[in-house]
Amino acid sequence: MPTTVAIVGRPNVGKSTLFNRLVGRKLAIVGSRPGITRDRREAVVNYGYTSFKLVDTAGLKESKPTTLEGRMRDQTQAAIYDANLVLVVIDGRDGLTPMDRHYNDLVRSSGKNALLVVNKAEGFAAESARLEAYSLGLDEPIALSAEHGDGITDLLDRIASIVDDNEADPMASRGSADAINLAIVGRPNTGKSTLFNALIGDKRALTGPEPGVTHDS
Repeated sequence: MPTTVAIVGRPNVGKSTLFNRLVGRKLAIVGSRPGITRDRREAVVNYGYTSFKLVDTAGLKESKPTTLEGRMRDQTQAAIYDANLVLVVIDGRDGLTPMDRHYNDLVRSSGKNALLVVNKAEGFAAESARLEAYSLGLDEPIALSAEHGDGITDLLDRIASIVDDNEADPMASRGSADAINLAIVGRPNTGKSTLFNALIGDKRALTGPEPGVTHDS
């Protein structure tokens, strides 16, 4: 199985845009409104001789466990727990925020390997944010623009240097010859995500009484 790399950070720092850029196609919904990503989304990335499973997550923020936002947070924390490497993403235009520092501490306390990514790194303000990011203690920050593709090769090189080639199985992305593609469809709130979780044996998709919980398909 490939090594798992999770993308985490506060809402609207460009995690899904980075996910799509690394995967090479638009699998995750992106937009200017915070909170678009709710469930974990996964894809296998092949880079040279290295393969890894990339996981996009919901934006981390403080919420009560019983709320939709709280369940989204639980999904993100589960992704951190399952990951071999975590990409901590901050917004280079905003600079470091208290929320960035809080969730950086959360990732560091998990004991996982981590890389700090300064996204939206265009212009002087972004360079200032990159220098400020050294204070988080995650080695040299990687400045990039997920939207325009600048710096993506540098990030992939850093990931490849961490991912164990013996663990990263290049055949994993090809799937099984006996595998099928199965779509679960129906009107909102009929239990599609609950059925999905039951079929895969994991609480991978968010569920709840609110109609329209699932955004990505």
